[in-house]
Formats: sequence, structure tokens, C-alpha cells
Amino acid sequence: MTEIRTGGCRCGAVRFAAQGAPKFVANCHCRDCRRATGAAFSTWVGYESGLVSWTGDRAVHETPDAVRRGFCALCGTPLSYSGRQWAAETHLLIGTFDDPSGLIPTADAFADERLPWAPLVRR
Repeated sequence: MTEIRTGGCRCGAVRFAAQGAPKFVANCHCRDCRRATGAAFSTWVGYESGLVSWTGDRAVHETPDAVRRGFCALCGTPLSYSGRQWAAETHLLIGTFDDPSGLIPTADAFADERLPWAPLVRR
């Protein structure tokens, strides 16, 4: 049986379903993610894009360098990331999953940009 993880925004207007095991769970320390989420670092859960389905009014902001950040058009919750660097993937913020308890980060992305007090994943 294929694992399906669900989640969505704060107000419930946007929902997603992600099929199968994620490709990765990682903390991103880049400045762009800090600005987009308002957090010291962002924990992303990566899936092949074809394994993620959406319902509701998800808006997408695209930057000039082809980064696409999805969010709820009603409540503003940040939900997803996709971009040229990982073109066939959709990255979902861990806090938007209905049950994120089994999703454990195993890596850090852009650790060289991390805030000096931010922890790194212990390996």
C-alpha cells in the first residue's frame, strides 16, 4: 500500500496529498527561505512533483530566477517551493503536514548561510 501524507494551510482552503516516501527531509538555512517563511530555517519535505496533488486556491509567486513559492491565497500560509535547481521536485514545508511527527530531518541545505546559533542535524 502506498503511503499518502496529507496537509494544508492554516485556514483549510488549500490541501495537498503526497504519495510515497519523501525523497528527503532537510533543514534549509538559506536567506531566501528565512525571508519567505519568517523562520530561522525551514524544514522541507521533498517529493517528485507528479506525486503531489493540490485542492483549493493555492497561489504561486514566481521570482525572476524561476523559483516558485506556493501559498494559500486566503490566509497566506507558505506551503511549497519548486525551482530550476530541483526542477522535477516539489518541496513542502513540514509544518503544513497533518501529521509531521514521522518526518525527521536528516540533512542541512545551505548550512554556510545558517544563523550562528541555529542547530545542524546531528548525523
